[in-house]
Amino acid sequence: MNVKTSDARWATLRQSMPAGRDWAYFDHAAVAPISGPAAAALQAWGDDVAANGAANWLTWSQRVEEARHAAARLVGAAAEEIALVPNTTAGISLVAEGFPWQPGDNVVAPANEFPSNLYPWMNLAQRGVEVRRVEPVGGRLDLDRLSAACDSRTRIVTASWVGYTSGWRSDPAELAAMAHSHGALLFLDAIQGLGAFPLDVKAAGVDFLAADGHKWLLGPEGAGVCYIRRELLDLLRPQNVGWHSVRHQHDFSHIELDLKPAAERFEGGSQNIAGFVALGASINLLQLAGIEAVGQRIIELTDLACQRLEEISAVIVSDRTPRNKSGIVSFDLPSRGGAAPDLMEIRRKLMGQHVLLSCRGGHLRISPHAYNTPEDIDRLIEAIRNCG
Repeated sequence: MNVKTSDARWATLRQSMPAGRDWAYFDHAAVAPISGPAAAALQAWGDDVAANGAANWLTWSQRVEEARHAAARLVGAAAEEIALVPNTTAGISLVAEGFPWQPGDNVVAPANEFPSNLYPWMNLAQRGVEVRRVEPVGGRLDLDRLSAACDSRTRIVTASWVGYTSGWRSDPAELAAMAHSHGALLFLDAIQGLGAFPLDVKAAGVDFLAADGHKWLLGPEGAGVCYIRRELLDLLRPQNVGWHSVRHQHDFSHIELDLKPAAERFEGGSQNIAGFVALGASINLLQLAGIEAVGQRIIELTDLACQRLEEISAVIVSDRTPRNKSGIVSFDLPSRGGAAPDLMEIRRKLMGQHVLLSCRGGHLRISPHAYNTPEDIDRLIEAIRNCG
């Protein structure tokens, strides 16, 4: 497996990731290191607010709006369709709690979703809403089985773009078409794909989307994005209404519930300015490299990692068919002396060698980003060998 190392964009991206100096970092599907530009943005904001308080608040507020526009470009949406949210859960809850449910309605979801894409929907039981959890087939999302669970009372189909354990990457357009064929809407949990692969929500037909920035987007925790298709803004009842929600947001003496005609209406009050500005800096960094190229690079690296892991008798659990593989690879190591490997102990030993991965679903899991290198993979393989 040949991974090109001569492309200057990857050297530039690598230089923009300080964690790459000391770590072979393979845990972007958990919590990624923030980029250098994101760190610089946080530092600049902290220095300014420490020295000047709110004197430059309008400047930083404009930077937040620039981050909103960057997020909109990333998913092919209008800025008016992007709400800046604290995390993926907040984006999911925004839709789950704001939707006009009727008793007897249902939500259809894969059973192996990350808890954040199950609990907000399950919390609707007191409103008479059923959550139909569809078991996957070998960790793979089965579109036919998902479709079979839908009926005339299905209002929303919710699914992850990329499975956090299996790494199974679905086609958002296929998910949307299936949901729409039943008269339902699609909510896409995009946290494991956004920043790693290109997405056009309009072309795909996605209705709602949420993703935190602390994984593949290389931003800080507590700063994420939620997309709401323009035609659906008025469908949702805002749950978090504050001064930032209304058209006249800076006229505090004018009390009128005149909501903004944009997704900002869902943001409520004061924002995580530092976090959103830092997220915008990382999005710009990724867009400079080109998201399509980033995705191709991630696939090349994971293909190489699978090849190298199999050379040391690891068993790749994740599906690696071309249309479904992603930046997540789960694998098992052979037993030694008849005993199953202690995954957390392996992880601890790898960390001692400055190699970071995760344990998920009873497997070891790696998730390299585009700035990783074949040399990082060499370090991973050597570190695993040293665990013996």
